[in-house]
This record gives sequence, structure tokens and C-alpha cells, in this order.
Amino acid sequence: MMQILDTQKEEQIPPVLRLAFRPFFLLGGFFSCLALIVWGCVLSGTLQFTPYGHVLFWHSHEMLFGFVSAIVVGFLLTAVQNWTGIPSIRGRKLAVLAGLWIAARVLMLFSSTPPWLVILVDLLFLPLAGYWLAKPIIAIGQMRNLFFVPILVFLSATNLIMHLGVVLNLPSLYQHGYISAIWLITLLMSILGGRVIPFFTANGTKTEKVTPIRWLEYLTLGMTWGIFAVYITGLNHYLPEQGLGGLMLLCALAHVIRVQRWKFRLTLKVPLLWSLHAAYWFIPIGIALIGISYLSDMLTLSTAFHALTVGAMGSMILSMMSRVSLGHTGRKLVVRQLVVVAFGAVFVSALIRVFGILFFASFSFTFVLISIVTWCIAYGLFTLVYYPVLTQPRADGRPG
Repeated sequence: MMQILDTQKEEQIPPVLRLAFRPFFLLGGFFSCLALIVWGCVLSGTLQFTPYGHVLFWHSHEMLFGFVSAIVVGFLLTAVQNWTGIPSIRGRKLAVLAGLWIAARVLMLFSSTPPWLVILVDLLFLPLAGYWLAKPIIAIGQMRNLFFVPILVFLSATNLIMHLGVVLNLPSLYQHGYISAIWLITLLMSILGGRVIPFFTANGTKTEKVTPIRWLEYLTLGMTWGIFAVYITGLNHYLPEQGLGGLMLLCALAHVIRVQRWKFRLTLKVPLLWSLHAAYWFIPIGIALIGISYLSDMLTLSTAFHALTVGAMGSMILSMMSRVSLGHTGRKLVVRQLVVVAFGAVFVSALIRVFGILFFASFSFTFVLISIVTWCIAYGLFTLVYYPVLTQPRADGRPG
């Protein structure tokens, strides 16, 4: 009887507003293409663009707090329903949250927008999402998953730091904000990756799940937490670069030992699995490159950090969105060939943006543009293939 009532109530809600992953995966994926097209046009001199802050601030802010934050919120507000058994937000509440996200993106486009208005609208999104995430977790006392709420709080703090950098005209401050945010999102990927990748691998390959080694988990995640703490507190400006570089390399090594246990070779015939494994490998690659940048002049911090943003974030988000969108709409976990092409395109985007520039610095501008094009191919294909999936009712007729 309850299932029938839920289904009847669901029919009154547009399918795209029935669970948080639907609007935010669609909006985030499409927006990332638009944002990078604008960025590419600005870099090539074909577009004069004066957004809130300035164009470099806009690019770094919107890829993190526009694109990535949308996907993180969509994922967490969908997952919390599975964790707790309590329905997550949908309908009007979800429309309000999505509308708030859209409003912030629009306000950020114009330099004439009053800073107080941009800050107010933009900073409301993550705390409001955190509130709706915390309610069902607290209601059943599921403390294991409550730590995702302070992560959203910390992410809001890094967003505020970026805005203060604009208001106070302190470029070093907004840089402090977005680099801290990159480390925090890397930490989140490390935590979620450790939870889902071995589990998905075991289910998808019909093999036994790899049992985590407790000391290795504590070491890997502890050092990643530590690096975030060093950056958010500003200690990175006072610690010796050799010490920072050494810490990064040790952290990268721990991640390598962790991920190599997850049976990557068994996943090569399953795109939804190998794409996740390959995405996670960009975490130790990125951390190691950042460490090397502190110890040597062979690469810049910007190039190294793009291994985490384009490589780890870009590829893991694409893979997770593709999987979650199928599973939560009652479809088989088998992706279309166009999505496999998208997986390849986002990895090409990362490899070119990082290693193309690293080894062929004289072609940096060309490689940046190629990286933008391949990213847009990847996320454009996702948007094209998954638009009907995300905007139509579940294939199995169930709520969600």
C-alpha cells in the first residue's frame, strides 16, 4: 500500500526532480562544457569576458563550486536515501536547491553584480544541501556518514575564502581558497573511492571483495587529511618545501599501495569499473607531481594540480555519474559505446593537460585548447546520452 501511495505521489513530480542526482548531474555536466568553452574563447582572444571577480577567478571558482559542487551534492543527497532508508529531498525542495545553484551561476557572469548578492546566493547552496543531508542521518543516528556534513561545511569555508579574496582584492587569498578546496575534494574522492571501488569491483567481476588493511587506510586517509589541514590553515607557507614535497610523495606512495590492491586487471572488460580505477590512479599521480613541484623546477604547481582536477575529479565524476544514473533509474549497469568514448576523451583531456604540457612546454597553449575540446566531447556525450535517462521516470516504475 505504501509503495502504491509513493508511486502516486511521485507521478505529481516531474521526473527530473525526483532525486537530487537527476538535476545536478545534468546541470553540472552541461555547465562544465559551457564554462570551458568560455574559458577557451577567452584564452584564444575570441571573447572579451568580465565576470564577477575576474576571468581567472571565475574559471577556478566555477569549475570547483559550480561544476564539482553540483555533482557532490547530487551524489550525497541521493546516497543518503540508501544509507538511511529515509526519502531524500525531491520536488519543490529540490527545485529550490537547483534554482539557488543556477542563480549563483548567472550572478557570477556579471562584474556589475553587487558582491554581497553574489556571496549571499552562492554561499547558501552548500550549507542548505548539508542541512538536508544531515537531517536523515541524525534522525537514525548513523554517525558513520555524518562526517560528510562537515566536509560540506569546510567546502563552504573555502568558497567564502575565495569570495573574500575578491572583495579584499587579495589574489593570494582566493588562491588559498581554491587550492584548499582541491585538497578537500581529493580527500572526499579518496574516502568514497575506498568505499565503492572495491565493492563495485567485487560485484562487477563476481570475485571476493578486497578486505581493507586498517593501518593502510588510516595512513593513506590520515596523510590526505593532514595535507588538507596544512593548506587550509596556511601552514604550507611556513613549512620547508622539502618537507612538503616529501610528505606529498609519501602520501602518493600510500595511495598507490592502496589502489593497486583493488584488482584493476580484472576490470578491463567493464568500462564502469576500469574508468573508476583509472580515475583513482590520478590521485597518487597528482599528489606525487605536486610533491615533485616543491622539490624541483621541472613543472609548475598549476600543471601538477590539474592532474587532480582534470584527471582525478573529471574522470571519477564522469564514471560515477554514468553508474549512478543507470542504477538509480532502474537500468542495467551497462553503458553505451558513446559513453565509453566519453571515458576515453576525459582521460585524453587529463593526459594532454598534464603530461603534454610537462614534456612539451612550448606547445602549452595548444595542449590547453585540446584538453578543453576533449573535455567538452566527454561531458557533451554524457549530457546527450543521459538527458533522456535523467528526465524520464525510472525504467522499472519504482519511485526515484
